[in-house]
Amino acid sequence: MNEDYSNKKASIVLFSGEYDKALAALIMANAARQIGAEVRMFFAFWGLFLLRDPNKLSEEDKSAYEKMFSMMTPKGPDELPLSKMNFSGLGKSMLLEMMKDDEAPELIDFLNGARKKGVKFYGCKLSVDVMGFKKDELIPELEIVDANEYMRYALNADMQLFI
Repeated sequence: MNEDYSNKKASIVLFSGEYDKALAALIMANAARQIGAEVRMFFAFWGLFLLRDPNKLSEEDKSAYEKMFSMMTPKGPDELPLSKMNFSGLGKSMLLEMMKDDEAPELIDFLNGARKKGVKFYGCKLSVDVMGFKKDELIPELEIVDANEYMRYALNADMQLFI
């Protein structure tokens, strides 16, 4: 099949902060870009954990609640738990081992692939503010927008996914 999908748009909302769901979202984003579609991803609340840069976390200008929240939550893609059968990380270790056995890329590989392929990343302004994230703690490609701005795109997309 050599159909032209360059005029197609995909909208993916990632609300989950779980490894397997983030993996599914990024697999779909990479696949859509691979066939030429424009892809925009919108990250809200728990989905923002995927985009945290563990090397750039800061406690500067954060309330006590924001500091505690930051300490208790995943610090980036590698710390995301599984949605089912996590078993304090044992289930995730098993999944990663099975992926390695099958020579399947890991979550970080799909994230980096999406970044290189030009997937557009948008963070929900309300989520970023409420959760106490600072822009420089997140990947540089992330643009902070409000829900109205993202909806303008999503309503014109050919496909919408909510994960």
